[in-house]
Amino acid sequence: MPRETNAAKRERAIETCRRLNERYGPVECFLDHETPFRLVIAVLLSAQTTDAQVNKVTPELFRRWPTPEQMAGATYEELSDVIKSLGFYKTKAKHCIACAQMIVADYGGVVPNEMKELVKLPGVGRKTANIVLNVGYGIVDGIAVDTHVNRIAHRLKLSPKTHEKEPLKTEQDLLKILPREYWNDVNHQWIMLGREICDARKPLCGECPLADICPSAKLG
Repeated sequence: MPRETNAAKRERAIETCRRLNERYGPVECFLDHETPFRLVIAVLLSAQTTDAQVNKVTPELFRRWPTPEQMAGATYEELSDVIKSLGFYKTKAKHCIACAQMIVADYGGVVPNEMKELVKLPGVGRKTANIVLNVGYGIVDGIAVDTHVNRIAHRLKLSPKTHEKEPLKTEQDLLKILPREYWNDVNHQWIMLGREICDARKPLCGECPLADICPSAKLG
């Protein structure tokens, strides 16, 4: 098969976003939160864990430590006990406390609204920072590439196979081919598709609105 041109790939990526926007429209953040601080903590906790599981522990977590100042004073034993149902809870408990302490000490208790500052926070990588900027501050500085977005990007062959296990590189591939006005909704809309149809093990290609433009679709 002839190699797809960048122009054709760009057109297919834009059509993907158009169809998913038509299907889902604006999608609310899946993690319960009321402030940028709580959003940072919730996204930090969501690594290797479902959003539903995170939403089960955050009510008690934020009841006890609702602000950076209060969480900064939590003990590891207390906090880890509240989130122990989550995967990697021991590391996450340390990150929660250290993150809160840094927000208090270095940012006056206010979660920074710049990528370069957010990624300095313990436990916060570019994916988390993208979500916090987008959802918490309405700033679109990139695309949060989680497992669903990464999987769909590669099934659509919008990112080379060599980047399949490197979400940061996958993000850069998407940023290069998608105009900025499409970045805002990619994460949540593609997650919806991943959960409903483009499953990791058993994708429902026959029900997918992208089947005719997806190189990986298995029909019939």
